[in-house]
Amino acid sequence: MTVEKSAILDVLKKIEDPDLHRDIVSLGFITKLDIDSEGRVAVTINLTTPACPIKQEFKDKATELILAVPGVIAADVQMTAEVRRNAAAPNQGQQQPLLPKVKHVIAVGSGKGGVGKSTVAVNIAISLQRSGALVGLLDADIYGPSQPMMLGRKSKPTVLGNKMLPLDAHGLKFMSVGLLLDDNAPVIWRGPMAHGAILQFLRDVEWGELDYLIVDLPPGTGDVVLTLSQSLDVSGAVVVCTPQDIALLDARKAVGMFEKVRIPMLGIVENMSYHKCGQCGHREEIFSHGGARKAAAELNVPFLGELPIELKVRIGGDTGQPVVVSDPQSSVAQAFTKIAENMAAQVSIRSMESGTPTLTIH
Repeated sequence: MTVEKSAILDVLKKIEDPDLHRDIVSLGFITKLDIDSEGRVAVTINLTTPACPIKQEFKDKATELILAVPGVIAADVQMTAEVRRNAAAPNQGQQQPLLPKVKHVIAVGSGKGGVGKSTVAVNIAISLQRSGALVGLLDADIYGPSQPMMLGRKSKPTVLGNKMLPLDAHGLKFMSVGLLLDDNAPVIWRGPMAHGAILQFLRDVEWGELDYLIVDLPPGTGDVVLTLSQSLDVSGAVVVCTPQDIALLDARKAVGMFEKVRIPMLGIVENMSYHKCGQCGHREEIFSHGGARKAAAELNVPFLGELPIELKVRIGGDTGQPVVVSDPQSSVAQAFTKIAENMAAQVSIRSMESGTPTLTIH
């Protein structure tokens, strides 16, 4: 009995992407479909990000559906991923883009300091890298660079030709003004100097091919965000805040800032959401709880997830071993990973909405 490709595609249309709300065939996810004369089917499903949390679910469902087609004796389903560029970024149309090899620039900001923005930035960056994506991290917190300590790398970057080479840490490419200064040297720069430094890190660093460049911004609403919005096609921003009212007031200002400079909001993260006692398991909501989720709903912005206050997160930041590296199976590391997946899903949604996918089956 001959198995037709159309029969296989028909059953695969029953699988819907939960974020994009369309079936994987019409989305163009099927990039290879081979059927031999005996009824063995080989399919490749190409997702929009390697950080997809349900890729195994997709694989299992596709296998089940294909095997149910009359005449099929075997199904080989391969899962791949290709991060797609945003075809309608806000600043698209620059003659010479600063980062032509970077598919998505994602800003991580906060309305105020002390909410764990840099900790969130480094852990979601590593989570994306560990999913299989090519990831860079730019520490753009000019006045308080902390990523060299958090990543355990403080050596000076080398120069090749007229480009600085980013350092490698836990599989990330990263760069920070902290690598160029003495540990105790204060950064006392006016706005134009900060603007120039950020441009240098974008223009004069050999970032190479990246799926995501995570930019750890300074707290507040200042010059660096303006520099990014005017110089790059920024795919979106993440705002980190804590649950109490005063922090949420500043977080709302940060959301408003990104909207003002036409950087799309990917979502809000609630850090320090609660503390669970390591001895008895008692949960205490030190800074209240749920405020960020409520604010996200009011602002019509995705809520990406919440993170507890955990000792191992602080230790990881101080020792250069972020918790997603030092204890990847812990509940807090899994929470960071889930937030990274949710963020990547938002990037994929915007990328797919900006262009019409084509079905290319080989």
